[in-house]
Amino acid sequence: MDRMFRVLGFWTFVIALLFLAGQMYIPSLLFFIQTALFVILGYMGFTERTYMYLFWGYMVVSFVGIVSYSFFMMPQG
Repeated sequence: MDRMFRVLGFWTFVIALLFLAGQMYIPSLLFFIQTALFVILGYMGFTERTYMYLFWGYMVVSFVGIVSYSFFMMPQG
């Protein structure tokens, strides 16, 4: 499971570079922070259960964040 966090770090790094190439600096910074977080967690050597809890916690936070952003802050169009 620790390898999967490093794989997530790789893909978030790729997405951050694509945002950077498109001159979208704020999403790029957010994905660079996620990259650092995933790579650091990938080398921590937790148990598989801990990695699953971390992943589900990350998913809950990201889903709540995107839903609240799209509901409360996104301009109507």
